[in-house]
Amino acid sequence: MCGPMARHRHRGMERRIAVERMTTLFRLAETESLRRHPGRAKRYVELARRIGMRYNVRVPAPFKRSFCKKCLAFLLPSVSARVRIGPGRIVVTCTACGAIQRYPYRREQVTRRASRG
Repeated sequence: MCGPMARHRHRGMERRIAVERMTTLFRLAETESLRRHPGRAKRYVELARRIGMRYNVRVPAPFKRSFCKKCLAFLLPSVSARVRIGPGRIVVTCTACGAIQRYPYRREQVTRRASRG
């Protein structure tokens, strides 16, 4: 089995390092997207997601909506994405593949509820 000098993996530390690496890769993807290098940005997103899957770590919250779920392109408004605000939702369209993502937008409902009470 294992010898006296066998090393055990510390899952908590592995996951923390994985989150740090994912954050770094997403920041690199953002800078490359700003420099108009969509291929590099997409590669960084792919690597970050692969690290997350290997170590069973979720994509960090600030970057969850920052890439296309279909083609994995990094989404920057007016650079690689079109953002429109509709009634009760935000619609983000990827300019690389045309995929549409819709997110709920609740600010109006929250202010309406606050004014009632």
